[in-house]
Amino acid sequence: MDAYATHEPATAATGEPASDAVVVGGGAAGLSLAHRLAAVGSLTVTLVEAPDGPRRPAERTWCYWDRGADDLDEAVGASWTRLRVHGADGAPVTVEAWPFSYRMIRSPALERLVHDRLARTPGGRLLRATADTVRTATTADGARAEVDCTTPDGRRLTLRARHVFDSRPLPAEPPARTRLLQHFRGWFVRTDTARFDPAVADLMDFRVPQPRHGLAFGYVLPLAPDRALVEYTEFSRTPLTAPAYEAALARYTRDVLRLGAFTVEAAEQGVIPMTDARFPHRDGAVVRIGTAGGATRPATGYTFAAVQRQSRAVAAALSAGRAHTPRPHRRRTLAMDAVLLRALDTGRIDGPAFFTTLFRDVPPHRLLRFLDGATTLGEDWSVGLCCPVVPMLRTALELPFLSRRPLAPRAEESHR
Repeated sequence: MDAYATHEPATAATGEPASDAVVVGGGAAGLSLAHRLAAVGSLTVTLVEAPDGPRRPAERTWCYWDRGADDLDEAVGASWTRLRVHGADGAPVTVEAWPFSYRMIRSPALERLVHDRLARTPGGRLLRATADTVRTATTADGARAEVDCTTPDGRRLTLRARHVFDSRPLPAEPPARTRLLQHFRGWFVRTDTARFDPAVADLMDFRVPQPRHGLAFGYVLPLAPDRALVEYTEFSRTPLTAPAYEAALARYTRDVLRLGAFTVEAAEQGVIPMTDARFPHRDGAVVRIGTAGGATRPATGYTFAAVQRQSRAVAAALSAGRAHTPRPHRRRTLAMDAVLLRALDTGRIDGPAFFTTLFRDVPPHRLLRFLDGATTLGEDWSVGLCCPVVPMLRTALELPFLSRRPLAPRAEESHR
């Protein structure tokens, strides 16, 4: 839908009407926020997505916990209520996630859902363009935000809005004390015979060789008895080369899962920052969202659930005429994650043993809320008692004396 109601006069320079909100970026954060803002009904919302070409990201898979039905159900491709972790010794730990379910959404399904919502909303608009510059501008009515865009046919547009939510990657990662990456490659496989149990998702399978820093695990989301997404994932300092990912996946599917003959129908690859850096949040009328705004949980890499919480809160605030936009994670959550990241990076704790113990000893409903940063202080303490106390305490005492340093260039960056 290319026309929408306006609350302010059109800009003289471009003829573009101003809107309540402009959302920049068509990833998980941008799509989710545009979806929730459009659902309000009384707001004018423009979603700016990159046109087809090199700037448009490849298809992606997002997973999150939730309970009951939600407004993303139409985009959910699969879900599981039984979850399993395999320790390094091969012993499985299976838990019932109820009342939660672990849900998988593929990016094309979420795009269709959100685009349809925008098309059916009088104040909704989807604009395919490259966002070149985002800035706050001071007007007689106060701070406003502007987005300079270039359309696929070369036209220049300036969008104006009361609020701009920018999900584009930062030009440089903020200084940090600890940096790990969650990097992975996955295959969508089809086997010749039934090899998977569609009722159980394997979140972490530590029956793989471990890196010197961090940890590595397999990840299996069964879609049918003969179909699954199988990934090899590492929490470590640098990504692998493409041949190294392929070799790791080949070993995992052959030696651990013993899949026999299978066909790789599609593949995906990604890198997620795991860092205690302080990400920017607001610059006047411009708010950073998604990974660029610190939505990625530092110790787990989970992002999608935090994006949903923040999107709901932003939509509720704007609907009520307030400009408040909460940060995606609480300070307590970030402080705990900083300790765990440092302990993993220094090798003071055994990563596979740590996560296996959590799944074995913590009640599942509490653990899943803890992984999403939604537990109370008392529940955080109860989970903390299952952690190796001495190395975690040593790390907590050390952190205040460590300086935050800018990211040094890495040769391995080219493998992302």
